[in-house]
Amino acid sequence: MLNNIRHTGIVVRDLNKLISFYEGLGFSIDNRQIEKGLYIDKIVGLDNVSIETVKLKSPCGGLIELLNYISHPDKKKIIKQPSNKLGCSHIAISVKNLDKAVIFVQNNGGSIVNNPVSSPNGTVRVVYCHDPEGVLMELVEEI
Repeated sequence: MLNNIRHTGIVVRDLNKLISFYEGLGFSIDNRQIEKGLYIDKIVGLDNVSIETVKLKSPCGGLIELLNYISHPDKKKIIKQPSNKLGCSHIAISVKNLDKAVIFVQNNGGSIVNNPVSSPNGTVRVVYCHDPEGVLMELVEEI
C-alpha cells in the first residue's frame, strides 16, 4: 500500500520565526499558502478553519510542513517535547557539520539536550535538540 512519505507536519505559533530557523538548517520554501474552506475543514475536523501552511524542502527532497492555525490557535504554553512522549517523537535531520548545526540551534532560539555523541560503531555523531517552539529534533552527522 505504501507509495512514499509526503511530509511531516508541525503546528507552530510563530510561523516566520520557524521558517527562518529551518531555512538556516538548509531547508528551502517549496510552497506557502493560506488554506480554508470546506475541504480543509473536513480534513482537520474543525469548522471555519484558516491555516497558513509552508512546505519546506530539504536538499534530498524530503518535506516538512509548518502549519499556523490562524483561526484556531493553540494557546497552551510551549514546552520542550520530552523524548519519551507518546505519539510522534522527533524528526531526524542529517547535517554536514554537527558542531556548526549545534551552534546554529543554540543561537537561534533552540536548545540542546545532549552534547554530540558518536554511535558505538563510529559511523555517526548525534545530538537531540529542540527547535524554538520545543519540537524535538535529532541531528545526525555521518562520519
